Amino acid sequence: MATATLTIDLDAIAANWRGLDQLSAPGTQTAAVVKADAYGLGVARVARALAQAGARRFFVAVAEEGVALRQALGPGPQIAVLGGHMAGDAELIRSLDLTPMLNSIDQITRHLETLPGHGFGLQLDTGMNRLGLERAEWEAVAALVLDAGPELVMSHLACADEPDHPLNMAQLVEFHAMTDGVGVPRSLAATGGILLGPEFHFDLTRPGIGLYGGLPHAAGYPVVSLSLPVIQLREVAAGEAVGYGCAHVAEAPALIATLSGGYADGLLRSLSGNATFWAGDVPCPLVGRVSMDLITVDVSHLEAVPDALDLLGPYQGVDDLAAAGGSIGYEILTGLGPRYARRYAGRGA
Repeated sequence: MATATLTIDLDAIAANWRGLDQLSAPGTQTAAVVKADAYGLGVARVARALAQAGARRFFVAVAEEGVALRQALGPGPQIAVLGGHMAGDAELIRSLDLTPMLNSIDQITRHLETLPGHGFGLQLDTGMNRLGLERAEWEAVAALVLDAGPELVMSHLACADEPDHPLNMAQLVEFHAMTDGVGVPRSLAATGGILLGPEFHFDLTRPGIGLYGGLPHAAGYPVVSLSLPVIQLREVAAGEAVGYGCAHVAEAPALIATLSGGYADGLLRSLSGNATFWAGDVPCPLVGRVSMDLITVDVSHLEAVPDALDLLGPYQGVDDLAAAGGSIGYEILTGLGPRYARRYAGRGA
């Protein structure tokens, strides 16, 4: 194996969607968030697998992400744009039949003037202070905007991965206050919100990270595995240093494997000296610094060194690896670089 190999289990993604769909309240539709190239895993293959599982509504971050998604899905499934209708987006929104989630008075004005009659949704700010209309803005334009026929009114929870955080209930109360009686389908819950319970589900849930095997959906199936090839073995004497900056000094004679992969492939430099690779079920410590293209691992204790070592797999998931690097699973997934040989497993492969 000459290159690092990233394997993506499409059946696991589909199963995770079905599991989150079953957790959603009866009568609630379950969408799928596939922004950032389906969290780095390849939007065309992932979206088709999700569509085969039953997803009919998809969310991307910006209109440009809708191009590959519409090509993969064809006409029919809804593609909603979380970033709304930004300047210059009108032609993409029209030609690809995208549904922007309008999040400001400027965006509402832009959309209604440039694409009158074209479908849209609304995003309200219930306490995250990121995107969306605040209550005073919403009250000022609600009658006009509702008369134009939005397809969805949504908001986003800031602390859903912390079930006991008081902001969850505060945002729920605010969402009710801003939207009760609007007569439009509503959505508040992404993955974490689904797990908070049915009172957060409304008409549509929007799972993202839970589809891809990440927390807080602990019951989800793992989706990715990553193996890095061993390209050289080197015997290191006690007292010799390994890698940039002499960051690791061998305390005893050691056998060091140099692997193909590094921070150019999305493997965080903060993993230096903290991460673990696996030879089957045997852990092997990363030693020295993660560099752009190479990583060094102590394999002294192995009876035989395999052709490749696993960084993601049955013994270490994306959140485990993220914890070792002081990050989150989202960053690990979306940072996986283009140099991997990508292999898709499952019926949708």
